[in-house]
Amino acid sequence: MNIQPIKTEQDYENSLHKIEQLWGSPDDSKAGDELDILLILVEAYDAKYYPVALPDPINAIKFRMEQLGLTRKDLEPFLGSRGRVSEIFSKKRNLSLTMIRALHKNLQIPLESLIH
Repeated sequence: MNIQPIKTEQDYENSLHKIEQLWGSPDDSKAGDELDILLILVEAYDAKYYPVALPDPINAIKFRMEQLGLTRKDLEPFLGSRGRVSEIFSKKRNLSLTMIRALHKNLQIPLESLIH
């Protein structure tokens, strides 16, 4: 096992290629250990050079609504009246801390997505 830090784009590409070769290796083998280490290195490189931005809170709510088959009316217990829901979706009103907590607790939307 000869693992080096990922410092360049070429190192990154080589690591991805090696991961493909090692994929499916038994956990309790040298190849499995090498795969685990490479995955950690690639994940760190990805986080540093290809960060994933958090979604807009409204887009996060819409995505969760789609997943659960909800309508705007279904959000009224968490956001308030139909008018309030409309104001939030048109970005005329920000989510309050109470709304954020209710959406997180009841719809399991990550807090990070709602606070962003």
